[in-house]
Amino acid sequence: MNDRMTSAPDQGLPAPLLAELQTRFGPRFSTAAAVREQHGRDESSFVDVNPPDAVVFAEDVEDVQALLALAGRYAVPVIPFGAGSSLEGHLLAVRGGISLDVSRMNRVLAIDTADMTATVQPGVTRMQLNQALKGTGLFFPVDPGADASIGGMCATRASGTNAVRYGTMRENVLALQLVTAAGEIVHTGTRARKSSAGYDLTRLMVGSEGTLGVFTEIVVRLHPLPEAQSAAVCSFPGIADAVGAAIDIVQSGIPIARMELIDANTVRMVNRYSKLDLREEPMLLMEFHGTPASVREQAETVEALAGEHGGAAFAWATDPEARSRLWTARHHAYFAAIASIPGCRAISTDTCVPISRLAECLLESVREADEMGVPYSLVGHVGDGNFHFGYLIDPHKPEQRERAELLNARLVARAIRLDGTCSGEHGIGMHKMDFLMQEAGLPAVELMRAIKRVFDPQNILNPGKVLWGAAEQGAVRRSWATSAATPP
Repeated sequence: MNDRMTSAPDQGLPAPLLAELQTRFGPRFSTAAAVREQHGRDESSFVDVNPPDAVVFAEDVEDVQALLALAGRYAVPVIPFGAGSSLEGHLLAVRGGISLDVSRMNRVLAIDTADMTATVQPGVTRMQLNQALKGTGLFFPVDPGADASIGGMCATRASGTNAVRYGTMRENVLALQLVTAAGEIVHTGTRARKSSAGYDLTRLMVGSEGTLGVFTEIVVRLHPLPEAQSAAVCSFPGIADAVGAAIDIVQSGIPIARMELIDANTVRMVNRYSKLDLREEPMLLMEFHGTPASVREQAETVEALAGEHGGAAFAWATDPEARSRLWTARHHAYFAAIASIPGCRAISTDTCVPISRLAECLLESVREADEMGVPYSLVGHVGDGNFHFGYLIDPHKPEQRERAELLNARLVARAIRLDGTCSGEHGIGMHKMDFLMQEAGLPAVELMRAIKRVFDPQNILNPGKVLWGAAEQGAVRRSWATSAATPP
């Protein structure tokens, strides 16, 4: 695939295409600089990429079909856009083209309480869906922190804090309606809980990052709201103690709903940002779901296990406001880290390893970051072996980016060596394309390329993501060293 390796300016869209877009979409088609800029950035560390040439706001599946048919006729890239909260450059227009904004496709189409499913359009956000579920006794558990769109979460195979009990988007998407690069509507899966009918196209599409099709309807699993919930915090003398406790808790079989590691650096940042007074030591933040009796039993068992690893100040509460305040603070950890150093950006890592290798991977990575003097935040969904460094850099200083990227590369190599992955939930996007090659190997990546060619022979769907090779990604990394990027 001859993807553009840098964000050099394109010649813009062909005049006949501009005229047809204006006729078909009217005010829902824009080339205004402010609108294009808004659709040309996400939460990644990439800050020097040109915006798309135009933006189209879709309101139904016919709009998506019409745009892809036009884009295919003129061989113009189309980049799906949801909430703009992705972390790996997924929505950046590295080859120009049209940003397809589906945020107006935001209707909850059906809620089936008997079968515990919901059918939504891609622009519905997770918080919007859970608001619509109030009074049903059900909820949608996938919680990546940001109020991301369901379409974007599906595209990146997102997960988050609840994954240790409820699974990721892979387990919680039952069926899809999507539009291919040729403008055809395709249905995958059903509302049935299992199927042996042909290839599993739903699982192929979940995690495809907008490179194989554009989602227009999504059927998701719902789960019963637990009768009782409680949150607990526990501090530890060091990270090794906290990780040891986490491993024991998982291996004991306790059905814990959430278990997050927050290092002392990040606790300090969160305290300052969210005006809390948590003990500034490595901490596990946990949540238990079940009956009142089972929740109490889980908390008491976890307290005893934590005590064997030096856990102190164990506290748990069932008050909804207290729980919400703690989890809101956890979800704001990324923004707390950014706010800790004015003008900085974060290079986020996303490795995941088998739980038995978590301590080895995490502790060695902490040691390296400390030795290199790179400021960072550290949080982890340690119940499933996934953790995130946020290496904090001044984007005006290329040497800082280079050090952070070196740490990230070493971390990924370590995770792969330990039978883990370069991305537990953020996806590949632009940032991890060379890591995918390291992890999967050339034969597997070539098979992915073959699949891409079948679904998108002109390479117009989100080109320049997922499947670049190591040499091309190296060129992008070298370009960082000369960028004079300004944080948004």
